[in-house]
Amino acid sequence: MKPTILVSACLLGYRTKYSGEDNYTPDIEKLKEKFNLVAFCPEVDGGLDVPRPPSEIQGEKVTMLNGVDVTDQYNLGAKIAVRLAQKYDAQSAIMKERSPACGSELVYDGTFSKKLIAGMGIAAKALKQIGVKVYNEKNFMRLLDE
Repeated sequence: MKPTILVSACLLGYRTKYSGEDNYTPDIEKLKEKFNLVAFCPEVDGGLDVPRPPSEIQGEKVTMLNGVDVTDQYNLGAKIAVRLAQKYDAQSAIMKERSPACGSELVYDGTFSKKLIAGMGIAAKALKQIGVKVYNEKNFMRLLDE
């Protein structure tokens, strides 16, 4: 049986991005030979619509550009991601960099000025806390070497 990897749905071509678009990364498909890929979107799973205003982490909260606090939705999406990882015994996840849910190394600074800072998204952090290795669309090929 192949090991399972959780993958941000937008990276697999699902139109779950805040703008209603995707972030399709075709090279992720190469992992299908070695891994079972499970698509998920913590933002949509947490109850947010597509499309929606962009969100950024601001301290302990996640806020949309229009000022709406969506922290609860992001926290719910993170809990669902953790449950999925546990259900499928996923040891790894590939998540969309810069996302307030999925960023593994960089997120926007909360000012909606497109400035990036070191940090993790809410779901990525929750997965890491339970021991899941979190990759992004730039470094996921490392999985083939493990």
